[in-house]
Amino acid sequence: MRHSRPEFKAIADQHTILRTQVGSGVHGTAIAGTDDRDEMGICVEPPEYVIGLKPFEQYIFRTATERTGDPNEPSTADDLDLVVYSLRKWLRLALAGNPTVLIPLFVPDREVVTTSPLGCWLRANPDLIVSRLAGERFIGYLRSQRTRMLEGKVTGRVSRPALIERFGFDTKYAGHMVRLGVQGVELLETGRITLPMPEPWLSWIRELRQGQRTQGEAIDAAADLEAQLLRLLEHSDLPEVPQWERANAFLTEAYGSTWGALKRGVL
Repeated sequence: MRHSRPEFKAIADQHTILRTQVGSGVHGTAIAGTDDRDEMGICVEPPEYVIGLKPFEQYIFRTATERTGDPNEPSTADDLDLVVYSLRKWLRLALAGNPTVLIPLFVPDREVVTTSPLGCWLRANPDLIVSRLAGERFIGYLRSQRTRMLEGKVTGRVSRPALIERFGFDTKYAGHMVRLGVQGVELLETGRITLPMPEPWLSWIRELRQGQRTQGEAIDAAADLEAQLLRLLEHSDLPEVPQWERANAFLTEAYGSTWGALKRGVL
């Protein structure tokens, strides 16, 4: 509950520069009646939370927690899971190539919940952030989803026993595994991620999630995509690392201009 304090909610409500959907709904792989809604926001927190002693990295809101009072309550269909990062933390994660954190840069306009001139600038300039480092992260996340699918467990407990009982394996982990491979390859080839996912992979992953593809097919598809990613780490036209200095200059200007506007009462 540390990240859900009313103080942090106020920061997210007042200072968000970009908020979008980031989950299965925006990928196009959601299955009706089974998936919650995941959103991610980015905010420019006030100066006392950057150069003062007050900490702020993110605000988290979950309707499942609000409904039950249990922070570990699993989200169900129609629940909302929201995380709003400080711009500094989001940019650190994005520059490192975190697959989920990159999604707000590429969602279609209809999936943007709220934005600002800073948010629009970020979405118009993904080249500031995207590099081959992202390929390493996509590979890592793909392997993690494969391990979870094969073990059927997260933190020592079966996470979705109904899927395992029905299909023999966790089809949601399988779908994430293949999706990460597809999107990682596209990102290293083009510098962008198409959302929702294009065909034929969109239908393929939806079939996988509904048990119409086997675990073996999913493992084989992921292995082929991982091999492509490993090759692209060497041969992609993307830069090996992000534009650190340009990103740092953007970050400094973003905070300085936002705080200046706050002081003048413009924001």
